[in-house]
Amino acid sequence: MLSLSDHVSRRRPMGRRNFMQIGGLGLGGLAMGSPELSAAAAEIKSTTGKSVVFLFQQGGPTQHETFDPKLDVPVEIASVGGDIATTVPGMRFGSSMQKLSQHAHRLAVVRNFQTNTGHGGVLPIVSGLTQGASIGAVYSAVAGTNNPKSGLPNSMFMIPKSIDPEQKSLGERFGKFDSTGSLSKAFTPFMPGGEGPLQEAMKLNLPRERFDNRRDLLQRLDNARRSVEADEGLSGLQQQAMELVIKGVAEAFDLSKENPRTLARYDTAAYCNSDHWTYGGGKTRNNIPWYTAHTQTLGKLLLLARRLCEAGCGFITIHSEFVWDFHADGNNVPVHQGKPLVIEPFDHAVSAFIEDCEERNLSDDILLVCCGEMGRTPKINKNGGRDHWPRLGPLMLYGGGKTHGQIIGKSTRDAGDADGTPLRPDDLLATIFHTLFDYSQARLIPGLPFELKNTLARIEQMPGVV
Repeated sequence: MLSLSDHVSRRRPMGRRNFMQIGGLGLGGLAMGSPELSAAAAEIKSTTGKSVVFLFQQGGPTQHETFDPKLDVPVEIASVGGDIATTVPGMRFGSSMQKLSQHAHRLAVVRNFQTNTGHGGVLPIVSGLTQGASIGAVYSAVAGTNNPKSGLPNSMFMIPKSIDPEQKSLGERFGKFDSTGSLSKAFTPFMPGGEGPLQEAMKLNLPRERFDNRRDLLQRLDNARRSVEADEGLSGLQQQAMELVIKGVAEAFDLSKENPRTLARYDTAAYCNSDHWTYGGGKTRNNIPWYTAHTQTLGKLLLLARRLCEAGCGFITIHSEFVWDFHADGNNVPVHQGKPLVIEPFDHAVSAFIEDCEERNLSDDILLVCCGEMGRTPKINKNGGRDHWPRLGPLMLYGGGKTHGQIIGKSTRDAGDADGTPLRPDDLLATIFHTLFDYSQARLIPGLPFELKNTLARIEQMPGVV
């Protein structure tokens, strides 16, 4: 919530705390670090104009029940519930992927993706930076922190609380999605999710009788700018905060602006019922009904991502919390329960996103990436679950002008390893960077850190996944 306080400013010069009040909304590191690099990046057309939505399936999604089903194997390995045909001959999905199976001709499915890591792995981290910067932070460093036309943050990190303030985060967001590594904290991805409805948290909190029109507002903001000029490091924060307010960015966050039919298309709340709120004898994780956040908000998170991409945001990470961990250990569901509880709402929400993008002619402009930090064991454990498996994990991509029904790579008979040379996180990173960056221009940004230049140069030479 951004607020200006008249009575405070009359008593003493307006400082950092009085100018900005940022609770859970999370302008992140914009209050820290110099804006010079961001300004330099904004002056150079270093991006392609395309956007990437990175839907991270935290917990390790199962390859057998999603995009790489196996049936001609022993029963303790076979995909639970069987498989179904898709619109691409020879490409079959797990039986819970009823809707995505009808969009297979628009997808790229990777079956030899290997992360070699577990929870907290390196997948969302840009390798090559000394301390590990998230993809979102790197994008902000190259593209600038805010879209110069709309004022919208160029990089965002969203969790269920970004949609519904009543959601309680599990606090286990492995992967450091907001890490800036050795980059300035100024490039921390913007994390929506303030107190109260998001669109209200984005608006200026000012007495209406004092600020009846935009001219008065602009004058007040200009006065505030002059009053804090001497506060070192505030100018970048102040400029971007004012851009958010003045340019009406809150509109992009307001899902009520959508057609009710579009909202209904994305709605995944129907997949959540009281039987799913707790399981394993009524246990919860950290006293939170674990799966409600995923089932209630995933569709709206993807809808918000589409709206933000259209408004100018370049890179968005969606983290739907820790739900793909199908251990069947009392704290995690077995595979057969995870199918309706986790996989089916994922199938519904991603299909809605694809259909929406197709209707809006955005398939060339937005790349959707869906993966987790690992996959799950070929063999089902004694309780009906699958455990951690870093040797192979599912990866699916849609759009960006890159996907058209490809099956990329091949897994072994039990879907436990790559058959041949695997694709790895850097290959995926290359696809993301190739979609986002104009390398010839990015390398011209003055002041770009040397190690970031080296990373861009290295990734530029890689062919990517697609």
